[in-house]
Amino acid sequence: MTPLDPDRGTADLHVHSRCSDGALTPTEVVRLAADRGLRAVALTDHDTIDGNDEAADAGARFGVEVLAGVEISTHWGGVTFHMLGYGIRPDAPGVRKTFDFLEESRRTRNPRMVERLQFLGIDITMEEILGEAAGSLVGRPHFARVLLRKGVVSSMQEAFDRFLGRGAPAYVNKERLSPADACRLIATSGGVAVLAHPGLIDRDYPGRFPGVLQHLLPLGLDGIEAHYSRHSPGETSLYLAVAQHHGLLVTGGSDFHQQEDTGPDLGVGFGSLRVPYRCFLDLRERLSAAG
Repeated sequence: MTPLDPDRGTADLHVHSRCSDGALTPTEVVRLAADRGLRAVALTDHDTIDGNDEAADAGARFGVEVLAGVEISTHWGGVTFHMLGYGIRPDAPGVRKTFDFLEESRRTRNPRMVERLQFLGIDITMEEILGEAAGSLVGRPHFARVLLRKGVVSSMQEAFDRFLGRGAPAYVNKERLSPADACRLIATSGGVAVLAHPGLIDRDYPGRFPGVLQHLLPLGLDGIEAHYSRHSPGETSLYLAVAQHHGLLVTGGSDFHQQEDTGPDLGVGFGSLRVPYRCFLDLRERLSAAG
């Protein structure tokens, strides 16, 4: 493989670090990407861009091209879904204020989730959750890891299925941006807006994906995450066709959080994921054009 060959190699454009709810630091994520032979990676922590500078520095050291990103939770028409923002400038107007607001929303939710788990008879404290997060933005995977360590559940997935997932007894909603606000924030800060894992919309809200897509297109949607760990081959083909029909960028990623048997692994998802390096180049080209 040569650096001049744009059609060989793979990328992972949807990964998380300890800055939100991943298990590794941004530096460790990029080092692992280098070890896996990935040509490019994008850090897309939930509702925060705090790890992007560290990831970029690590990329320069380990020979991996790093793209700054973020994953923003949005809600519209009774559907909750995520937007990926790539290339956001942290000094753009409104960026820091918006992410501070989203972080505060998470902070107020967490004690309520602890209370619900305690009501269910589980011995758990907010101090344990904060210790698991180790200073990073607390998310539900931190709760799941504590439950796993205590033997309450046997896997991260079980923790979400029984306690933490939407509709489960310990789930507490949080403030979210509207898709319009998310797309506006991404665009005005020089970024590219991509709809994350559309297959999860189809599974959680059957029949609602077309409406979500039609709502997003006039808001400035730039791309769709067609390659994703939990997409079937048929779903991947469907979203590739959707992207082509609407002239959208194609992106993809594992949604990596930590190295474990039950979760998606960096670069390969559940074993078969391959995100073409070309996806990274197309994103970078769009960002350069937006300038």
